[in-house]
Amino acid sequence: MITAAPVVPVMRLYLALILLAPPLAANPVMDGADPHASVVGKTYWLYPTEASSRDPVFAAYRSTDLRSWKREGVILELDKVPWVKADGAPWHGAWAPALAEKKGKFYFYYSVGPQNPTPSRIGVAVGKSPSGPFTDSGKPLLTGGDGFEAIDPMVFTDPSFGGKSWFYAGGSAGAKLRVFEMADDMVSFKREVNVEQPQHFTEGAFMHLRGKIYYLSYSDGKWNDSSYSVHYATAPSPTGPWSYRGKILGSDDKHQGPGHHSFVENPATKEWFIIYHRWETTRKDPPFRGGRKIAVEKVEYDNKGLIQPIKMTDGRAR
Repeated sequence: MITAAPVVPVMRLYLALILLAPPLAANPVMDGADPHASVVGKTYWLYPTEASSRDPVFAAYRSTDLRSWKREGVILELDKVPWVKADGAPWHGAWAPALAEKKGKFYFYYSVGPQNPTPSRIGVAVGKSPSGPFTDSGKPLLTGGDGFEAIDPMVFTDPSFGGKSWFYAGGSAGAKLRVFEMADDMVSFKREVNVEQPQHFTEGAFMHLRGKIYYLSYSDGKWNDSSYSVHYATAPSPTGPWSYRGKILGSDDKHQGPGHHSFVENPATKEWFIIYHRWETTRKDPPFRGGRKIAVEKVEYDNKGLIQPIKMTDGRAR
């Protein structure tokens, strides 16, 4: 009788890391745009601008490996939020949402567009789970106007300074970034912070912290144009001052207009990934039409903490 050799502790550790480390996604992973990713426990959650729904709705998607995503269902319908239709506009878009978690509750921030004929607005709804259901707060959190477009919300809770939460929003036509400190209830502001405008900023701000470096990343260019791309700046705090570091994701021969992204960290391996949308076309002449696709790429940092240029991939790459 032949018995198997015992698995040594090093081998056990190696196998555990294989199971915990997600392989890079089989790109593109789904239809959609403006993906906001978040980690809750061992699960990745994704909130995009929906690709195929005829109605203005938001949905949640769940994954354990960043490759396969399950649609958990609709979590908020704009038609059921009373204040949305109060502006009298003939149509409203459900755009660019974001999720934040604090003290056991989940806060879902979302854009209500367009900017014309009435100003764009940002709402916030509250739930007990990342899959909802979410109940709207009852009024807009932020309204556009005077050269500011209220779109693309993002909330970053800083573990380094007492758990303060910071709200980032704005862009497109006015290309203006505004930053607020959130009140404890997470559905109102404590104060607005005056910040310098980042170089090459158009829209879609995202903040993440790695080590002691704060990374403000964002989109530049026109959303349906090959100029659309991801740039970033670093700072010693969530509100700047910004040190512009350059473009890290841009169009190539097979894909155009990558942008409006989020960063997410694997809690087991500490690897970072960027989730973004792009146009699957070799065509260079805008405007691009049809649907955008969501893709995932691994992010590499150098020994100074700077993000290395990101190459877009197809299929499963590692």
